[in-house]
Amino acid sequence: MIGPLWNKRSATVLGLMSGTSLDGIDAAIVSIEGAGLEAKVKLLHYYSVPYDEALRERLKELCTTERSSVDLVCGMNVYLAEKFAEASLEAVRLAGMSMEDIDLISSHGQTVWHIPEGDATDPYKVRSTLQLGDLSVLAKRTGRPVVGDFRPADMAVGGQGAPLAPYGDLILFRHPSKGRLLQNIGGIGNCTALPPSAGPEDVFAFDTGPGNMVIDQAVYLLSDGQLSYDDGGSWAAKGSPDEALVAELLEHPYFAAAPPKSTGRELFGKAYAAEFVSRAAARGLAGSDIVATATAFTARTIAEGCKRFVFPRCAIDEVIVSGGGAHNRTLLKMLQQQLPNQAVRTSGELGVSDDAKEAVIFALLGNDFMHGISNHLPSATGAGRSTVLGKLALP
Repeated sequence: MIGPLWNKRSATVLGLMSGTSLDGIDAAIVSIEGAGLEAKVKLLHYYSVPYDEALRERLKELCTTERSSVDLVCGMNVYLAEKFAEASLEAVRLAGMSMEDIDLISSHGQTVWHIPEGDATDPYKVRSTLQLGDLSVLAKRTGRPVVGDFRPADMAVGGQGAPLAPYGDLILFRHPSKGRLLQNIGGIGNCTALPPSAGPEDVFAFDTGPGNMVIDQAVYLLSDGQLSYDDGGSWAAKGSPDEALVAELLEHPYFAAAPPKSTGRELFGKAYAAEFVSRAAARGLAGSDIVATATAFTARTIAEGCKRFVFPRCAIDEVIVSGGGAHNRTLLKMLQQQLPNQAVRTSGELGVSDDAKEAVIFALLGNDFMHGISNHLPSATGAGRSTVLGKLALP
């Protein structure tokens, strides 16, 4: 363990999150009292800036082996840092604050590739993960210290580098008598199971599979690039899912694999979604039916993950949804139908912004890094021991 880099009892931290949905940058300015599992958090301001279509499509290319290149990765690392800096400066301005009011910026970065298990056929493809958005550039542009690049440290001690949100879920949502499942639905879906009165060793978590990723790409393809997501689930609501196709999709080996496990665009990205749309069209499905099928697929992956891996281990009273999927009413309705014995709610109903939650959590991770406190849950990532995640860049 490292020693503490500061002894602040109270800190104002700007958390930055850009997820696998590639939809943009979330910035959460939070006040944090204390550190570790007893930290108290107050959201002061939330700001989100979407990626423009050109950048989003460029990132999709970067996340594929066929279209990516070393020069694109190299340049995007700095380009995204500039974008993160712009978002930070604007968030602070809109909050009526100055950068001098910010003690720390904590950035997740943009994941572009994730190899949780390694490749036995290629000795160079070892267990690894890559998040872009250079920390030094971000620190120099904002004039504030920046903590980031959290995932590699977890992998270095035997973990999968994901999911990291369960640490913050435990701080924000543990309940003395209710079992809760925190289900984030970003590009990828990930869940955190919190038994009643959960301690760190009781928490378990995993990536459930595609969240919005397949839905968004299907909408983009079916609208000829005019739409990037199904607003409120309105398109899916007009169609009927092909349950037989959903059942076929659920045969993917990822869903049967036992946790800890994590995934990303490597398995369920642009190529996977294009193949899905092609298969659905070949079955004669209309556009609304294809979007409904993609939405039902996401709901089923979450529900089946719960039934297979969560419910046998602990009782769950509430499923609390956050991320962009929390705004998809059709998806939430389908999920409630799949889980009739649990109350499906959003994190916003419990006072934690659906959209800001993950940025808030990464602010917590950065704060704990500065205190020299372990800021992950080995029970969730599969790490062999606790450690401090992150790297520090100074302005």
